[in-house]
Amino acid sequence: MKFKDYYEILGVARTASSDEIKKAYRKLAHQYHPDVSKDPAGEAKFKEVGEAYATLKDKEKRAAYDELGRHPSGQEFRPPPNWSGQQNGQAYSFDDIDLSDLFASFTKGSHHAQQGRNMPIPGQDYELTTQISLEDAYQGTMVELSFTVPEYDSQGQLKRVPHTFKARIPKGVTNGQKMLLRGKGGKGSNGGKDGNLYLNISFLTHRLFRVVNHDLYIDLPLTPWEAALGATVKVPTLQGAVNLKVPAGAKSGQKFRIGKRGMPKHNHEQGDLYAVTQIVVSANPTEQELALFKQLADISIFNPREHFD
Repeated sequence: MKFKDYYEILGVARTASSDEIKKAYRKLAHQYHPDVSKDPAGEAKFKEVGEAYATLKDKEKRAAYDELGRHPSGQEFRPPPNWSGQQNGQAYSFDDIDLSDLFASFTKGSHHAQQGRNMPIPGQDYELTTQISLEDAYQGTMVELSFTVPEYDSQGQLKRVPHTFKARIPKGVTNGQKMLLRGKGGKGSNGGKDGNLYLNISFLTHRLFRVVNHDLYIDLPLTPWEAALGATVKVPTLQGAVNLKVPAGAKSGQKFRIGKRGMPKHNHEQGDLYAVTQIVVSANPTEQELALFKQLADISIFNPREHFD
C-alpha cells in the first residue's frame, strides 16, 4: 500500500487544528474545483484534497492515520501490528488496497467517506468594478452587471456562461467602496451555497468637481478685480447653483466652505463643498483693458515678492 501524506496535501502542519484544516481545505477546494481550475490536473487534485479532508476532519480517522507514522508520499508501507484499523471487528489484509479505501471503510463505512468526498462546495467568489457618474452616486442608481462564469452543462461539458443581473447602488456610496452582493457569484455544487460578488465602485471623472470621501472640491476662477474688491459669484453644486460672497482681498488658493452641498452620507447627513479660488486674467485683453492694467502698474506700490529680499 502506498502512503499519502494528507497533511502535506492540505499544506498544514501535523499539529494543525480542526479549523486550520477546514480553512486549508476550503481554499484548495476553491482553487482546484472543476468549475474554476484551468490546471489539467485540477480534477485529480480536487479529489485528492477531498480525500485528505475526509480523513483528517474525523477525530477517529485522524488518530488512526497519525498512528501510521510518517513516510514519504508514494512509498510502499504496511501499517504496524495491532494498528487501530483492526478495531470494530474489522481486519485488513492490506493487499491491493488503497489508503483512501482503507479509511473509507474505517469506523463509519464507505457511505461517510463518499459523503466526505461529495460534501457541499461553496461557489466561487468574484470581484467586479463598475463606473458610475458623480450624479448617479449622488442620487443612487441601478446598474446592469454582466460577466461570465465557468459552469458545467447537462452533458458535463465545461462552458463559460453569461451572468447578467441588475444591482442597486444606493446614494451615499464613496469612490473606491466595495459592496457585497451575496449569492451573486459562482454556483455552488453538492448543495453548497452560491458564491458572493464583490462590487468595486469607481466614480467617473467629473468636469467640475473633485471628490474626497463625502466632500466635493471645485476650482473657482476670479478676476483680479473680484479678488481685490470682493464679489458675489454663482457657484454650481449638484443641487443647483448657489451664491457665494467672496470678501475683498481674496487670495489665490483660498478655500471657502459651502456647507452640506457635498455628497450624501448613509446617516442622512451630507458632506460639504469647498470652492478653491483661482485668480485668472483674460488671454486676449482689449487695448482699453491693457491700458488700465498699465495704469495700475504705474501707480501701485504693492510688491507680492517683497519677502524674497
